[in-house]
Amino acid sequence: MAIECIGTTTTTTTTSTPPVFDSSVLQHQKNIPQQFIWPDEEKPRPNAPQLQVPLINLAGFLSGDPAEAVEASRLVDEACQKHGFFIVVNHGVDPQLVADAHRYMDDFFELSLLEKQRALRKAGESYGYASSFTGRFSSKLPWKETLSLRYSAERNSSNNIVKDYLRNVMGEGFEQFGSVYQNYCEAMSRLCLEIMELLGMSLGVDRALFKEFFQDNDSIMRLNYYPPCQKPDLTLGTGPHCDPTSLTILHQDQVGGLQVFVDDEWCNVSSNFDAFVVNIGDTFMALSNGKYKSCLHRAVVNSQVARKSMAFFLCPGNDKVVSPPTELVDHLSPRVYPDFTWPMLLEFTQKHYRADMKTLQTFSNWLHHKGVEIERYGSEERKED
Repeated sequence: MAIECIGTTTTTTTTSTPPVFDSSVLQHQKNIPQQFIWPDEEKPRPNAPQLQVPLINLAGFLSGDPAEAVEASRLVDEACQKHGFFIVVNHGVDPQLVADAHRYMDDFFELSLLEKQRALRKAGESYGYASSFTGRFSSKLPWKETLSLRYSAERNSSNNIVKDYLRNVMGEGFEQFGSVYQNYCEAMSRLCLEIMELLGMSLGVDRALFKEFFQDNDSIMRLNYYPPCQKPDLTLGTGPHCDPTSLTILHQDQVGGLQVFVDDEWCNVSSNFDAFVVNIGDTFMALSNGKYKSCLHRAVVNSQVARKSMAFFLCPGNDKVVSPPTELVDHLSPRVYPDFTWPMLLEFTQKHYRADMKTLQTFSNWLHHKGVEIERYGSEERKED
């Protein structure tokens, strides 16, 4: 067994056979495998309070109403300084597209495990099908399966990257399936850019700055399926973490399960099929120089019904350097995090560190350590010369 430790997180690789997360079987088992049982201090508690999340009506902002834009940016600023979480309505996304995306998600996750594994995620990659994290970790496994898709808004990239991927790995029968998620990703990318404009306003920088920064985003779309669990008090659908990405736009079905950690307690976020839940991720926290907080959240499961959600994770283009604008840095607010690119952080979370509430700080420390090593190596070379 090989173990690599960074900070307090341990990534384990082993030659023993990992458990198989076959939801069609596991959802009926009275005794769930030990690998899915979480420590007592992390297990869900009953009767969590409801989180009062600001509801932001985007209609006025999207139609160009200056007063509505100011009010929306004020609410965003308030939420992002407190916990990095808000809900948007009247967002302009076609409700039929959202409904179709949920319907096709049912079609995929109802396939047999063998059929779903045609899109199996390869080691070290962030795209494809994953049944829990059985191939990556040996404990505290999440009670879920996912299908992750890469989306690129680059003007010189394939116009159908999502559609082509799904057709290639799943077969010609998934042509319409791929078209739906291609269109959904394009709608999410547009909505993200609008929200980035609001974030620019709320931070007091040029309102087009962040929108232009993410214009050619290289993002991730993830379909989440949380099957029923006969012992939901022992496990978690997703463990406590902050998203390492920039911005997350989540759409959930009517089944509750999302929880946010605010004021030292876990709070439920109510479901609203007409709304999107938005939260700040680590990469945008770095872009804001720490002014806006990455949101600590998790998902719980239940014994009665499956829960489904769709998450679009906005990420910068691969060549973009994540560095806060000069307006957000001064002697009272010095730089908090070093410059980095999204592929660097993505590789860190895929190969070295299991994303949690300390990912960005641990990554920053890791970058600093690497920088010291590189500088030392360079000076030793100069001595030899």
